[in-house]
Amino acid sequence: RRPSSRHPNRARVIYTTHTILMASLCATIASTRASPVVTRRDTRARRVVGAVNRVRANTVLVRAANAAQEADNQMRVKVLSEALPYLQRFAGQTVVVKYGGAAMKSEELKAAVIRDVVLLSTVGIRPVLVHGGGPEINAMLEKVGIEAKFLNGLRVTDAATMEIVEQVLTGKVNKSIVSLISCAGGKAVGICGKDGNLLRGEIKSEELGFVGRVTKVDATVIKNLVNGGYIPVVATVAMDKNGQALNVNADTAAGAIAATLGAEKLILMTDVPGVCTDKDDPSTLIRELTMAETEASIAAGTIAGGMIPKVQCCTTAVNNGVKSAHIIDGRAKHSLLLEILTDQGVGTVITN
Repeated sequence: RRPSSRHPNRARVIYTTHTILMASLCATIASTRASPVVTRRDTRARRVVGAVNRVRANTVLVRAANAAQEADNQMRVKVLSEALPYLQRFAGQTVVVKYGGAAMKSEELKAAVIRDVVLLSTVGIRPVLVHGGGPEINAMLEKVGIEAKFLNGLRVTDAATMEIVEQVLTGKVNKSIVSLISCAGGKAVGICGKDGNLLRGEIKSEELGFVGRVTKVDATVIKNLVNGGYIPVVATVAMDKNGQALNVNADTAAGAIAATLGAEKLILMTDVPGVCTDKDDPSTLIRELTMAETEASIAAGTIAGGMIPKVQCCTTAVNNGVKSAHIIDGRAKHSLLLEILTDQGVGTVITN
């Protein structure tokens, strides 16, 4: 109603409120008419369109996945094709692999290395695995409360420490590697330097305790295992003439075993890419060294520090009948296969 004369203020409020409500209602009706009405048919159509778009997207993803798989398959075939000359060349040949360092710390990396060893065995190459176990020894010494001591990079090994070293290397570490090889489809037998008089030695220094140098290798037991289709897994515990256990450097032991076997290759799996002119820059990797170049590099200081004993181990092996010695990064994926089955390799090779 319009404002009356009897109650002008009340009527004016009622009229104003009514006007606002009517305006709001009209605006709502107009908005509703302006917007499209969604029917059940429209909803079903939208659902169909959405489903079609999802199918198209999935089809694109499947095609991309198939293309990637095809490219991967082609790459695998190419790698196998390129590896054929090497497989033919090294079939029936012995390759001694020193396994240790960072390659033994990661369970995933350890399993990958062992699968590569089994693959080599499967295609006719005859691998011999020689291992250390420094981190495991340190962990056990800590558990029993014995302090690990080193002198010039070598473990000081008293009687108590030697007992732990022997238990860890010939027991825990050796048998875990044998188990991994078995799980990967290979056949392995774990032994140590005491078995079959494989490694005889003598004390290297009184200061170092029961740390030994190898004086004699009888590889008969390894040959018998290899000829029987087994992968020998060797823990580097030797013994002296009195039967005393000796802690032997794994690199040195591997080199001595490779020389006695007349191996095609000695491969040291380490924590570095190989011999580099700058030890902190992997891009300075030296791919190949002759014996003369190796000696010159040591004299010039290019090869220094902890790399010197590894290189000397390689040169000793080559001088004693091993065809080539290699230093590779055990942390790199499939480095063992790449070093053996490709032209360029991944580490440093030392030859005559």
